[in-house]
Amino acid sequence: MPPTATLDAPAVAVEHPGPTAEERFAFDTSGYLVLERFLQPDHVARLLAALDRAVNRRRAQVAADPAYARNTLINGARSTRLLYILEDDPLFLELVNWAPLMPYVHALINPMPHYHASDAIVEEGSELLARPPGWHIDGNDSGYRSFGWPIPLLQLKVGYYLTDMTSPGNGNLTVVPGSHRARNIPSAKELEAKVTIPGAVQVCAPAGTAILFHNALFHTASVFASPANRRTMAYYAYEHPWMIGAQGHWGYSKEFYNYRLSPAQRKLFHGFLFDPPEPRWG
Repeated sequence: MPPTATLDAPAVAVEHPGPTAEERFAFDTSGYLVLERFLQPDHVARLLAALDRAVNRRRAQVAADPAYARNTLINGARSTRLLYILEDDPLFLELVNWAPLMPYVHALINPMPHYHASDAIVEEGSELLARPPGWHIDGNDSGYRSFGWPIPLLQLKVGYYLTDMTSPGNGNLTVVPGSHRARNIPSAKELEAKVTIPGAVQVCAPAGTAILFHNALFHTASVFASPANRRTMAYYAYEHPWMIGAQGHWGYSKEFYNYRLSPAQRKLFHGFLFDPPEPRWG
């Protein structure tokens, strides 16, 4: 992983007490919750600048050594998906336990959550106009399907809009409300053939919006309506402390675990990742 970039100053966190009764009801029934302007404009601008630096650095690494392509997915001259982003910039690590978010994570999935994975996405409509939707649910085992239906809440996904997507056709997160409670779901073959699913809605919201959703909620990125449209997002996921460490944990250095995490951040990772291991639960 590249050296950590310098963080000028911590981002300003606007206090949130956690989900209201209405927000919990919306999440439970629809499978997702939209928190508009959850990140302040200056915070979003700094995240975009950090992501630009990370994309340029990562793409240069891939050009020099194709082995880096396993964690940097290049889909065009600009379109890029970065995996394992926590060491790319302190701003990305800061979001792991972002103070306004954690009351939601504690309330919706577990009072002692663990980090699952994170990534960042930059997409240009001019490069991806022909891309078909990719309907799916999240989680190991093809979406935790071995649990049967309805699949329980095992992973809470948080998507941050870093560019404006108040209009449809910008690669907006597209969801099927209530599909996390479905008892009969389409096969993989059926999903591949569907341009859309009845009842699907594009989440249209401004930059800085946070979208929290259930692992079993069917979702995809919308098609691009214009070559001028773009999509920039960061995703973070959280799980229960008793779940095995996800593959997303293994892409980081020993230095990252032992020296870069705050005490609060360390609690989001399994104790066996540290040297020496921390004998703890949760």
